Amino acid sequence: MTKSNLRFDAVNAVIDRQIDTSSHLPEGKVTEYFGSNVFDLEKMKDFLSDDVYDDVEIAIKTGSKMDRSIADHVAAAMKAWAMSKGATHYTHWFQPLTGATAEKHDSFFTLSKGKSVESFGGGELVQQEPDASSFPSGGLRSTFEARGYTAWDPTSPAFIMEQGGGKTLCIPTIFVSYTGDALDYKAPLLKSLNAIEEAAIGVMHYFDKNVTRVTGTLGWEQEYFVVDEALYTARPDLQLTGRTLFGNAPAKGQQLDDHYFGAIPERTYNFMRDFETEAHKLGIPVTTRHNEVAPAQFECAPIFEEINIAVDHNQLLQDVMERVARRHKLRVLLHEKPYAGINGSGKHNNWSLGTDTGVNLLSPGKTPKQNLRFLTFFINTIKACHDNADLLRSTIATAGNDFRLGANEAPPAIFSVFIGTLLESVLEKVRNGVESHMDLTEEFKAEFKIDIHNAIPDLMKDNTDRNRTSPFAFTGNKFEFRAVGSTANCAHPMIVMNTIVANQLNEFKANVDARVKNGEKKDGAILRELTECIKASKDVLFGGDGYGDAWVKEAQKRGLSNVKDTARALNFFKEDRFIKLFEKTGVYSQREIHARHEISLENYIMKVQIESKIAEELALTHVVPAAMKYQGELAQNMANMAAIGVLDAASQTKKELVESISKHINEVVVGTELLKVNSQAAAEESDIEKQAVMYCDNVRAQMEVIRTSVDALETLIDDKSWPLPKYRELLFVR
Repeated sequence: MTKSNLRFDAVNAVIDRQIDTSSHLPEGKVTEYFGSNVFDLEKMKDFLSDDVYDDVEIAIKTGSKMDRSIADHVAAAMKAWAMSKGATHYTHWFQPLTGATAEKHDSFFTLSKGKSVESFGGGELVQQEPDASSFPSGGLRSTFEARGYTAWDPTSPAFIMEQGGGKTLCIPTIFVSYTGDALDYKAPLLKSLNAIEEAAIGVMHYFDKNVTRVTGTLGWEQEYFVVDEALYTARPDLQLTGRTLFGNAPAKGQQLDDHYFGAIPERTYNFMRDFETEAHKLGIPVTTRHNEVAPAQFECAPIFEEINIAVDHNQLLQDVMERVARRHKLRVLLHEKPYAGINGSGKHNNWSLGTDTGVNLLSPGKTPKQNLRFLTFFINTIKACHDNADLLRSTIATAGNDFRLGANEAPPAIFSVFIGTLLESVLEKVRNGVESHMDLTEEFKAEFKIDIHNAIPDLMKDNTDRNRTSPFAFTGNKFEFRAVGSTANCAHPMIVMNTIVANQLNEFKANVDARVKNGEKKDGAILRELTECIKASKDVLFGGDGYGDAWVKEAQKRGLSNVKDTARALNFFKEDRFIKLFEKTGVYSQREIHARHEISLENYIMKVQIESKIAEELALTHVVPAAMKYQGELAQNMANMAAIGVLDAASQTKKELVESISKHINEVVVGTELLKVNSQAAAEESDIEKQAVMYCDNVRAQMEVIRTSVDALETLIDDKSWPLPKYRELLFVR
C-alpha cells in the first residue's frame, strides 16, 4: 500500500464500515448497576465486622488517620470482594506528573511454603514501592536514588477496571519520593483540601458553630472530538501529537452552528452509551451529553463531587473513553486544538465549598445573616483571585491550550472575574457602607414573563447572564474556571484555587479577629473587612467582552498581565510571593515548586520538539512529493500541448498554477530547513527557561510559516493526489 492512497483507503474504510447498532449494554435502570465495580462503604459493610466498619467510616468521613491494624481487615475484605468479582490482580493507581495515570499490576497469586495461595494484606494495601523512576521528578530524585512509594488514599474508593476479559483491583494512591517529596497531583491536592477546610471552618464559625467539616466540590465538563480510526491512522500528526499540524479550512466548518446541540450521530451515540455505562459501573456520575460547537465535537459532564474524587473520576473517565472508543473503531481527541480554525476543547472546572450541615457557601441565602455569610466567602474568593491572578494563569498554561485561549472560543489569557451586574451592584452597596444585614431574596427571585401562551410557565431568571469570554465566572452558586484545557488534570488548578482561597480566608479571619479585639462588634468587623477586600480587588472584576481589543488596553491600565504563551506564563508559578504562599499553607515546599516548574517547561519543550519533527517529516515525505508529482504532470501536459501547437487561455492558467505550486514547494523546503536550524539552536540552549521561549518564538512560529504554504498547496493540488485526509473528511465523514 503506497502512502499516496492511504487517504482514500481510509475514507472508503469509513464509508464501508458496518456499524453494530445492537445493544450490548446492561438492561434496567442505571441505579441498578451504578457503582457495581466500586468498593464503597456500602460494600464494605458486607465484608467487614461492625466494629471495623465503624472505624473505617469515621476515618473516611472525618479524614482522621486509620490504624494500621484496621488496614489488614480492609485489605482482606477488599481482596474477598475483588475476587468475588473475578479480579486476579491489584494495582496502586496513581497520577504522576505526566498528566496521565499509572499502574503496576501484581497478582493475588503467590507461593507460601511451596503451596499456591491468594494473598493481599494490609502492607500491600497501605504502601507499595513501584520504583517508577522514569517518571518526571524535576530533580527531586536521581536515577541512582530511585525509590518511589505509593500510599493508599482511603478517601477515594478502590475500584475494579475491566479490560479485555481481565479484571484488576485499582487502589487510588499518592506517589512520593524516598525523601517524602510529592511526585504526583493527588498528594498536594489532599494538602490543599485540608488547608481550605481548616481556613473555611474558622471563618464559618462566625456564622454557625455546628459546622465541623467544609468540603471543596468540583463539577468538570469534558469536551472532546471523535474521529474514525482509519482516518486517524492516516494522519501521523494526529497519532503522535493529538492535533493536525497541517490542514486547510473546509468550505463548511462550524459557521452554521448546525452541529451545536443537534441530534447526536448514531455511531457516536452508541459510543457515548457504552462509555457512560462503563463510567457508571465505576461510580462516575456522568449525566450530561451533547454535541458541542465544532463538527465532530462533543461534551459530557457529571454531577458535582468532592474535589479529590472528582479529579480521580475525570482521570479515570479519560482512560475509559479512549479504551471504549477503540471498540467502536473510533479515536477520542482530547487535545485542546485538534483542528486549526475550528473550536477547541476545554474542561470547565466548577468550584464551590459545602459544609457538613448541607450549606453551599457560595449560594445566596434567605436571611440577612445567611447573605452576610455568602458575601464573606464570595468576596474573599474574588480577593484571592485578584491577588493571585498570575498564579491562576500559570495553572492553565500548556502547549495545547496556547492555541485555544483567546481564539473567540475560549477566555483570553488575561485573568479576570465575572460576577454579573446584580452582584456588582451588591458589592457597590457594601463598599459604600450599606449595612450587612441586607436581604437579597428578591434580587435572586426575578422571573421572566413569557407572553406566548397560557400553557408556558414563567421562568425563574438567574441573577446574572453568562459571560463565555470570562476565564473565571460566578454562575449562581459556584465559580466556573472556564480557561482550563481539555487534557489538563483538574487537580492542578484546584490545588491552586484551594490554596489561594485558604490563605485569603486565614488573613481575613486574622483581620476580623483583630477588629473584634479592638472593640468592634463581630458583624460590623466582618462588613468593614469585606469593604476593604472589595476596594482592593475591583481591578480583577470585568463583565464585558473579553475578546475585544478594548479589554486588552483596559486590562493593561488596571495592571493585569496578558501573557499569551506557556513558555512565559509558567514562570509565574515559581515567583517568590507564590512560593511563600504555598509554604505557608503547607501545600508545596520550595523544592516541589521548582521541580514542578521544571517538569512543566520540559513537557512544553518536548511537545514542541515532537511536533516540529512530525511537521518536518510530513512536509518532506508527504506534501512535497505529492506537490512535485502534480507539478510535473501539469508541466508535461503543457509541453504536450505546446508540441502540437495548442496554446489557449487554459495554457496560461496552467503556467500560473505551476509557478504558484513551485513557489510554495520552495517555501516549504526552505522553511523546513530553517525549522531544523531553529530546532537545533533551541536544543543546544542550556537554560531551560530560555530554551522554552526559543521553542515558542522560533520553532513553533516557523512551523506556522510552513503550515501556511502547505495549506496553500492543498488548495492547488489535484484532490486525488493529496496524501493526507482533509478537514472535510476528518470532521464530516462518519
